[in-house]
Amino acid sequence: MREAAFFLPLLILSACAAPGGSYPSLQPHAAESIDPRVPVVRPMNNRPTSALLTERLSALVAQAESGDAAFNGAASKAARLAAAAGTTQSDSWIVAQEALTTAIAARKPITQALGDIDEIASTALQTQKGIAPNDLAAIQSAAARVGAIDQRQADRLHAIQRQLGL
Repeated sequence: MREAAFFLPLLILSACAAPGGSYPSLQPHAAESIDPRVPVVRPMNNRPTSALLTERLSALVAQAESGDAAFNGAASKAARLAAAAGTTQSDSWIVAQEALTTAIAARKPITQALGDIDEIASTALQTQKGIAPNDLAAIQSAAARVGAIDQRQADRLHAIQRQLGL
């Protein structure tokens, strides 16, 4: 047993040493010389927005703005009829609800423009695997302009609906 206690540590220590050969250098490696805190510089796709995209987005914004004019007339009529409407289920209330439905239908150009702008962005993401920064800025600008019209119309419709007790 005493012999085993003497040879066991020698056996374990001999496993740590390899016979001959070159040992790896403890000098810094090339990859270790790169500071990991330095941001990686990526080339920016800074091309201008294409004329086709600019033209398409301008047409969609113009569609929304012209649709807003049609909506304003229908919404004004609905608001006027809602203010004069009688009790729920009365004839004047039903006429006001029909005018409200007409105003809701007049929002189609705006909702269509919003959908088309989203489609432009999603198609670019699918086909190009990304959107160039200037294209993205143009899409976001058009979406914001049409979105503001959409929100204003939605708020106006909610006010008329509250007036009618809906």
